[in-house]
Amino acid sequence: MTDTIEYEGNPRSVWNAMGRGAIFKCPACGEGHVFRKYLKVADTCDTCDEDLSHHRADDAPPYFTIFIVGHIIVPLMLWVEMSYRPELWIHSAIWGPLTLTLALMILPITKGAVVGLQWALRMHGFGGHED
Repeated sequence: MTDTIEYEGNPRSVWNAMGRGAIFKCPACGEGHVFRKYLKVADTCDTCDEDLSHHRADDAPPYFTIFIVGHIIVPLMLWVEMSYRPELWIHSAIWGPLTLTLALMILPITKGAVVGLQWALRMHGFGGHED
C-alpha cells in the first residue's frame, strides 16, 4: 500500500500533506502558511499560490479533537481519582481548564491535517475539478 496518490501524472503524498498541514504549512509546498488566523484557512498559499479556498473541513477537526482529548483526559482523570481521591473541587479546578486548553491547542493541528488530507486526495476542487 502506498501513501502517494497519483492523478494525471501528478503524485501527492497523503502523509506529507497531512504532516505539513498539521504544522500549519501549505500542503503543496510545505513553505507557506495554511492559516491566516487561528482557524481561518488562507485563500491561497503565500509562497506557491496554491488555492486553499476549496477546503471543506466542516465537523471533522472538532470530532478528531474531541476523540484525542477524551483519550488523554479520561485515563488521567481516572488515574488521579483512583490514586489520590482528591476532592471534587480539585477535579474541577484541574480537568476543566486542562481539557479546554488541550482542545484549543489540538484543534488547529487537526484542521491543518484535514485540509492537507483533502488536498492530497484532490477532494472538493483541489484536483482541478468540482465534486
